[in-house]
Amino acid sequence: MVDFIENLFSPVVSVLAYVLRFFHYDLGVEWWISIALLTVVVRTVLFPLTVKQVKSMKAMQELKPELDKIREKYKDNRQKQQEEQMKLFQERRVNPLGGCLPILVQLPIFIGIFYVIRDFGGSAGIIGAADRPASEPTFREGGIFWFTDLTQHDPYFILPVLSAVTMLIGMEITAKRLPREQRWLMRILPFGITVITWTFPAGLFVYWIANNIFTAVQNYIIYNLGPGKDKPKEEKKEASSAAAELESEDEDSDDSSRNREKRLRRKRKKRKKSR
Repeated sequence: MVDFIENLFSPVVSVLAYVLRFFHYDLGVEWWISIALLTVVVRTVLFPLTVKQVKSMKAMQELKPELDKIREKYKDNRQKQQEEQMKLFQERRVNPLGGCLPILVQLPIFIGIFYVIRDFGGSAGIIGAADRPASEPTFREGGIFWFTDLTQHDPYFILPVLSAVTMLIGMEITAKRLPREQRWLMRILPFGITVITWTFPAGLFVYWIANNIFTAVQNYIIYNLGPGKDKPKEEKKEASSAAAELESEDEDSDDSSRNREKRLRRKRKKRKKSR
């Protein structure tokens, strides 16, 4: 079963192994640094997708009041409810699944890293895998400090704790924009993952910690300087005021949601011109 999964992800494994060898042999850096550099390369390549994810999530948050109204209005008609929601998504050009893409892309990479580490350090003793010699024997000595063997788990379990803490830091930057219930779920998640992965190879945790640090820096930039930055309070107030006015005007009207959106835009433009 283990070998079947490895064969399934063999293209990813081959690319990751090539990049790691390039960093180690061509640039002359230690294996653990090679893993960290690989993480930076992967996350840099995925950065445009991450920005798209943030924009999609932010757009979904802005649509939440309107989605709630649709759910309430058509609570007894699920088909009509879905039709109106899809119509709203199309009008606003929002992809409700846009926030999932970076996560789906990173999953095979993480699995690939696992198999690269197994291949580099050998697979003797791994349940479900055929015994094979290490393709990179020096990988077993490619760590640093207390985790010199990247194929074995951290004997002091410091890396799992660091992984949980760095993941939590990255999540805290985005958690303040979520409902309170979701915040606590996000805060518990890093430690739950750590318990499950407690005995994973040290090399995996090097990748994970580097990934978490990159995520924390990236989130800070995106949510404080980039597309994830909150709108000014005045702009939010104007938008909500215009929406409230429009809603009161449309109480007895059968206008389509498209017409309401056009009128809302006109009201916003008038407010900007009157400044």
